[in-house]
Amino acid sequence: MSGENNPAETDIYPESEDFFAFGEDLELNQFDGLPFSSRYYKLLKERKTLPVWRLRCEFDDTLVNNRLVIVAGTAKTGKSTQIPQWCAEFCLSAQYQHGTVVCTQTKKQWAVDLALHVADEMDVNIGHEVGYSIPLETCCSSDTVLRFCTDDMLLREMMSDPYLEHYGVIIIDQAHERTVSTDILLGLIKDILLQRPELRVVVLTIPPMAEKLLIHYGTIPLLSLEASCSAEVVHSSSKDYFYSALRLVLEIHRTKEEGDVIVFLASAEEVRCAHHILQREGTRLGTDLGQMVLVVLCQSQGGLPCVLTEQPGSKKARRVFLSTQQGEDVWWPTDSVNFVIDTGVQKKMVYNPRIRANSVVLQPISQCQADIRKQLTGAAGKCFCLYSEKTQLPAENSPQILESNITPTVLFLKRMQIAGLRKCDFIDRPDPEGLMQALEELDYLAALDDDGNLSEIGIIMSEIPLDPQMAKALLASCEFDCVSEMLTITAMMSAPSCFLEPPAGMIHDAVQCHRKFQHPEGDHFTLINIYSAFKQIQEGQHFSAEKWCHDYFLDHSALKTAEAIRSELTDTLNKIELPISEPSFGTKTNTLNIKRALLAGFFMHIARDVDGSGNYFILTHKHMAHVHPLSSYGAQSHKLGLPEWVVFHEYNLSESNCMRTVSEISPQVFIQMAPLYFFYNLPPSESKGILQDILDSDGARKYKDEEQKASTKRNDANSSCAVTLQTYNRCAIQ
Repeated sequence: MSGENNPAETDIYPESEDFFAFGEDLELNQFDGLPFSSRYYKLLKERKTLPVWRLRCEFDDTLVNNRLVIVAGTAKTGKSTQIPQWCAEFCLSAQYQHGTVVCTQTKKQWAVDLALHVADEMDVNIGHEVGYSIPLETCCSSDTVLRFCTDDMLLREMMSDPYLEHYGVIIIDQAHERTVSTDILLGLIKDILLQRPELRVVVLTIPPMAEKLLIHYGTIPLLSLEASCSAEVVHSSSKDYFYSALRLVLEIHRTKEEGDVIVFLASAEEVRCAHHILQREGTRLGTDLGQMVLVVLCQSQGGLPCVLTEQPGSKKARRVFLSTQQGEDVWWPTDSVNFVIDTGVQKKMVYNPRIRANSVVLQPISQCQADIRKQLTGAAGKCFCLYSEKTQLPAENSPQILESNITPTVLFLKRMQIAGLRKCDFIDRPDPEGLMQALEELDYLAALDDDGNLSEIGIIMSEIPLDPQMAKALLASCEFDCVSEMLTITAMMSAPSCFLEPPAGMIHDAVQCHRKFQHPEGDHFTLINIYSAFKQIQEGQHFSAEKWCHDYFLDHSALKTAEAIRSELTDTLNKIELPISEPSFGTKTNTLNIKRALLAGFFMHIARDVDGSGNYFILTHKHMAHVHPLSSYGAQSHKLGLPEWVVFHEYNLSESNCMRTVSEISPQVFIQMAPLYFFYNLPPSESKGILQDILDSDGARKYKDEEQKASTKRNDANSSCAVTLQTYNRCAIQ
């Protein structure tokens, strides 16, 4: 409809002049060309109250004139939602000639939540102008100009686009989380900026980390902002922080003060235990207090729940969020949160390169984490810190790259060297011992050539989104014609555990259900049984897969994740043109081949039962371990006995020295699959002596067989002079 005056229309519509004036002033969304909705203006009004909005003009000017910008702000400042939108406008103003915007997050759910929130504020459809990419899920299109993704997803994208030339602005959010992937990105940025002067990089963090980044990068602009208000802080020392936190939750609920509660506990196990206890105690509270809704929010869990719907006349429900140290910057509904309970401790997995094992360490949180938690409520809220005000907390989060197995990191960086990136300038360099162990492990896996560069096998391994040992096992399965089975094993071990923790009083029932899937050859084979049964139920029409999982104490979401991982791995193998054999699970040949493929990757994870009672000696570091109680061997050892030699997936010092995912092997097959230079580097032990005797006897037998064959050839050769000459020459050459 045009904006010109029409006399006929004016007679019929006396107010049409105002209508056409409104039409002329209608503002169009610059990203999709459609008129803004009324919700856009409502959200815009709220956005302008955020502390970050005061930096709008300064940020725009700084981004135009500088290639690297740091924005430091506390929680609730709006930096994670607003700055990506301003960067999208910056790229739009250049007609995207240098690329679009990508914003990294350290957690999958944060990437999804932020994408949904920002798409709402920008008044566009999710998956079009704004999208997200997380492992196993992509919601983007060719129209996407602002993409949220996990930091590890952006690293994998660099495999095919090392200089990230698809992007004009790269935003690295949550830099203070110090994940391995974020630290690698921060280390590679210098080299990428040298190759792409038109690129803009924005790092979002909190003030203590900003100072460290300034030291690392040199003279670059820093924009600082603070939250407008903070909560009242109450300190109280307690020896038993766990039960003190739960008592405090119940006490807050009894006061009938309005507001949701966030409880920060040390680990996911504590969160599950707290959920069980509070659920039980909540049923004993009077109905006049209103409903207490418990929300478990761990790293492996999903995001925040939908807004609760109240029944007319019912008491307002109070949400109690149970979280861990990984949840400070999650997209909290801070308008409703009035209470934060901070235990001040965290349990972290720390990798020991000497024994190739993780251990759980209880340690205090950092001052950065403590400050963020104090700002999660409004000025009227309260933060209860269950530690003394005099407690000295570490200034910043410990970098994960100093506490993790960096073998996958080294494999990735070797791949980046091939692509042309010279080096990774780490903010905190990995421990030299861990670095040497990573290089040694890659060498054992044949991923490196004689010059220390990636071999052809190493290049293929880097294409597979798995840890190097698992990637090597999957590659070996192509040689041993058991790809289908190894795809299932790798998917099941990459997904969260499929075994649900049974409620109290039902442990025996769960064990009986799980026993139906147990395979005599070990846990790796049991996982194939479970996945195959799950797929059969899915394909059938008689049972609900979710109900079936519930009945057998299996995690439906974990099995669906395994299914998605298996599909992704299958696509990867097809892309690099590796053969996928037909399944033949159950045959003797297939069983042997699966074990060979496993040992091709996990020959460093070998243990021997030294006394026949389950005391396993791990050959690589001479530690004693036991089979995990949930293992199929743990459940049926009284019937079949424990195997003498086993291969295991992981060993954890914190779980009573237990090995997880264990299968029986023969020492002969181990010797066949383990590289000799690894075998001879094993520390001396009785178990190594047994293997050495087998190796020597096999070698002597092989030499004797060869001598016998040569003797037979010589005897047969006497029948013909011509044949004698040929045989002699051939033997001489050999």
